[in-house]
Amino acid sequence: MKYVLRRGDPPVNAILLVESGSRGLLERLLPTLRTTWGDDIFIDIVSCYTSLPQGFRSDTTRLYCVSQYRGRDLRRALYSRLAANQYAYVGIICSAEKLMTKWKWALALKLPARLFIINENADFFWFDRFHWRVVWRFVLYRSGLSGANGVRVLAGLLLFPFTLLYLLLYATAVHLRRAVRRTFTPKRFRRQDAPAA
Repeated sequence: MKYVLRRGDPPVNAILLVESGSRGLLERLLPTLRTTWGDDIFIDIVSCYTSLPQGFRSDTTRLYCVSQYRGRDLRRALYSRLAANQYAYVGIICSAEKLMTKWKWALALKLPARLFIINENADFFWFDRFHWRVVWRFVLYRSGLSGANGVRVLAGLLLFPFTLLYLLLYATAVHLRRAVRRTFTPKRFRRQDAPAA
């Protein structure tokens, strides 16, 4: 991950997209990418699908299917191969779908490129300190801490230690009362188990 702490755009030679969401997201995003960076820029894709999304041309797009890179050595080979391509930008889909979660964050951390996040509307924003407000709102929204629901979740988190302490004290008091009762109750008043027939 580069350009998180400093301004500037690297020279665009190639872009890597991690298709960790619905196929339609990249298909809807492609016109925006082509308008921004041109029609002949190389856009490679890391995906769990074995074919290219619609609109992507095989002469300007390479597809890396993660099912072909199972095992530690093959994953390392893929990371090295992708790093050798010297991507200017890496785009990952964060659309609340559990698809390739470990892959997208591993690639985001390992590749020396500027990172952008693609949401479920096929919009994207930069992942850097200059856009921290957008990133923060996105994190709050994804974690369920935005809006009225956020107040309820935060209140539950704040009250959890007190609730746990109350339950522990209650359980301790009940067990202590039983132990005291068992210790000081004469044997003739104790409940006897019925003899086996």
